[in-house]
Amino acid sequence: MHQVVKAPCPDCGKEITFIYDTENIPYFSEILLISGNCESCGFRITDTMILNEREPCIWELHADSADDLNARVVRSTAGEIDLPELGINIRPGPACSGFVSNVEGVLERAEEAVRRALLSAEGDEIPAAESILSRISDAREGKFAFTLRITDPSGNSGIVSSKAKKTKLEVERQDGMSFVPYS
Repeated sequence: MHQVVKAPCPDCGKEITFIYDTENIPYFSEILLISGNCESCGFRITDTMILNEREPCIWELHADSADDLNARVVRSTAGEIDLPELGINIRPGPACSGFVSNVEGVLERAEEAVRRALLSAEGDEIPAAESILSRISDAREGKFAFTLRITDPSGNSGIVSSKAKKTKLEVERQDGMSFVPYS
């Protein structure tokens, strides 16, 4: 499905175009891609929603070859990304948007974030950030093995690869009790 909807910008009220597309990712799910951009005020939205109900899970891929960089990655707005060997943890915040990419795209996003942080880095932070950038560069060239882990209490993230492993995620309830939503 491809649908174009004109509606007021949530920030300034000027009319903008929202685009809704559905895509079926083989072996994963059907997803809804949402995008919109206001040329007047700069408001921008890009989001990905999984259209099937999922159980809380953790996806993990050990990337040890250049081919692994092509594995498809879907991150929902609730998905937390960890790249432990690179010292990177990306937690979702209130302005978090979902995305569909591949492992190399995740590395590219991480690299951009580290470069932005480097602009305001001081002292020991500078060589630490430069070291992370060097490891990301090596990982993007397939010279540095690393793990990509996505923890998602909504269950709407995933890694599409025969090497990816999915495990159940124990979720703590608000009353402090924990439960495993499926076995």
